[in-house]
Amino acid sequence: MREAVLAHLEALVGFDTRNPPRAIGTGGIFDYLREHLPGFRIEVTDHGAGAVSMLAVRGEPARVFNVHLDTVPSSEAWTADPLRLRIEGDRAIGLGACDIKGAAAGLVAAAAVTSGDAAFLFSTDEEANDARCIRAFLAGDHGFREAIVAEPTHCEAVLAHRGISSALVRFRGQAGHASVADALEASAVHRAMRWGAAALDLVQGEAHQRFGGLTGLRFNIGTMAGGIKGNVIAPSAELRFNFRPLPSMSTDGLHARLQALADDGAIDSYTETFRGPALPAGGLDGAERARLAARDLADALDLPIGNAVDFWTEASLFSEAGLTTFVYGPGDIAQAHTADEWVEIAQLERYAGSVARILGAAA
Repeated sequence: MREAVLAHLEALVGFDTRNPPRAIGTGGIFDYLREHLPGFRIEVTDHGAGAVSMLAVRGEPARVFNVHLDTVPSSEAWTADPLRLRIEGDRAIGLGACDIKGAAAGLVAAAAVTSGDAAFLFSTDEEANDARCIRAFLAGDHGFREAIVAEPTHCEAVLAHRGISSALVRFRGQAGHASVADALEASAVHRAMRWGAAALDLVQGEAHQRFGGLTGLRFNIGTMAGGIKGNVIAPSAELRFNFRPLPSMSTDGLHARLQALADDGAIDSYTETFRGPALPAGGLDGAERARLAARDLADALDLPIGNAVDFWTEASLFSEAGLTTFVYGPGDIAQAHTADEWVEIAQLERYAGSVARILGAAA
């Protein structure tokens, strides 16, 4: 199956699906997929803003394979054309080869040598943290009970990963001369810094928490800005942060605790800007049951089970919607989003072979 997978990957890499700018239409890469999935019922949906999805179904499957076709932008650090696949030794090099067009090529190759029930959902919004494709699919009457979501996992089934939540906090202060006695308390920048120090302490206090091989709460203050000049008390300040909770943690509860760290009247606004649930979804009560169900599914499909991971995937959205879900795909996350991104060819073959075995009867 090696030649077929590489031929499909060469074609898929050649389609420009960089996100941003996500200038993706309903033709192009989707016309290619439609052409190479004969016998499938095809539904292509334009969700706006360059977000397009394609559902391909053969027979009456209860399980859907999902893979995103959008890629990160390329950079000047690439040593050759990122949209032209190169084979060097045991590596296939090209933009999206690892994350995660290699899996898409594997699905198409596996479909060609099987005749069993199959469902593939191709989406194009993962790299923008704009899950309109997946959310629209899950909001419909899809009828699936299980989902296998492709991301680079060394062809191991990943049952758990962290969630993610990002927020913007604006602090208020009272402008004045920096020499006055109450400058320490009146400055919005000082208030933001105190909040940040208290937030770091809170996160450190969660270091003992564990779930499925993951430990503690990940937290990062990404940007902080405010003030006018060194001798003026800052009338305003803002910071952006995100945290990555364990599946057993409450995102709403963490936000409540973080917001409560500020002094009275210090916060002007506190806005969550993005949220992705953990895998498995379900919080403290349901996450472990869902993880065990995903483990049973991976065992039933005879797939090796890997460690939990810290990066976020859209698999959590399927889990949140009640589907038994795990992450499974070729490649190593360390090669994703890099210049001269590559995937090991043996991983592509292993993935395509396992999908073909799962899909069942040979064509």
